[in-house]
Amino acid sequence: MDLALSEEQTAVRQLARDFTEREITPHVVAWDRAESVDRGIVKKLGALGFLGLTIDEEYGGSGGDHLAYCLVTEELGRGDSAVRGIVSVSLGLVAKSIAYWGSEEQKRAWLPRLTSGEAVGCFGLTEPGTGSDAANLTTRAVRDGDSYVITGSKMFITNGTWADVVLLFARTGDPATAPGHKGVSAFLVPTDTPGLTRTEIHGKLGLRGQATAELVLDGVRVPASAMIAPEGKGFSVAMSALAKGRMSVAAGCVGIAQACLDAAVAYAGEREQFGKPIAHHQLVQELISDIAVDVDAARLLTWRVADHIDRGLPFATESSVAKLYASEAAVRAANNALQVFGGYGYIDEYPAGKLLRDARVMTLYEGTSQIHKLLIGRALTGVSAF
Repeated sequence: MDLALSEEQTAVRQLARDFTEREITPHVVAWDRAESVDRGIVKKLGALGFLGLTIDEEYGGSGGDHLAYCLVTEELGRGDSAVRGIVSVSLGLVAKSIAYWGSEEQKRAWLPRLTSGEAVGCFGLTEPGTGSDAANLTTRAVRDGDSYVITGSKMFITNGTWADVVLLFARTGDPATAPGHKGVSAFLVPTDTPGLTRTEIHGKLGLRGQATAELVLDGVRVPASAMIAPEGKGFSVAMSALAKGRMSVAAGCVGIAQACLDAAVAYAGEREQFGKPIAHHQLVQELISDIAVDVDAARLLTWRVADHIDRGLPFATESSVAKLYASEAAVRAANNALQVFGGYGYIDEYPAGKLLRDARVMTLYEGTSQIHKLLIGRALTGVSAF
């Protein structure tokens, strides 16, 4: 792997950095307090091609490789993880899944809209009773003629109240004959379908500006053509999406850690104690150097995943390694940054508190840190702990 960025990758990163400084950074505090990002950001993301990265231009995408995608999500994560999540889910989990698994009709119906920002997607896997144990989801899709009737609920769905389409996972098989992942199928469900209701979740610790929702499906009827991939292959759709999605989360965590480093260095150079800037104190330098090491290590692990994907190599374990390390590193970085800021880190006019709140959830979604340790352990030993 050549660690030098190409001219195109460098330009994409600079474009994302400029966009973040112009369109995101000035609004972060207000969005966090209001618990709502300005929805107009979606069209702006689409106009720059950020919602179409790695998607073929034939379907409205902007092409590019997965390292470019990581560079963009890192910059967005550096600005506001709530905005980064819009891209990671609508593009990373939904549009990429349609591009890989979808029929030609599904690709042409949804990809141009998703990549332009005209439409937003959400990923309907997690349920109130099944988070890490996603294979045992209980939402049911029952065949009725040329349709499926879906009943159940989904929880903690990013983009849930903004989305125009849900990549929804439901059990189509008989639990007795097709238990666990064997009976799960995937559907593309427009959110204006009768019987689908969405309730936004407020009062979150972090990612407060993100539209996180509970979805309830009460007899939602969709045509059989809404199924994406063959019946019973829904869990494969979900796992393939998450394997790449974890790379996106890792890149976003690198962005959080980088923001922590930038903020801590700047503050340490300005804040004076004992007659000199606190950057002169050795233990403050220790806090800052620890952040810097975590940033570099997490970034390189994330770039390795992108390199594997672009070269057609296996990447699922590498993605778990990157997500595990980067998410835990983001928490450490934010905690260290808050320590540098001292009491001012507890005031939301300064960035450290929000960075810590946003970082904390990264160890929970798209696979908890504990689940990723099990996945890595299984890959190394060949023994499943599930």
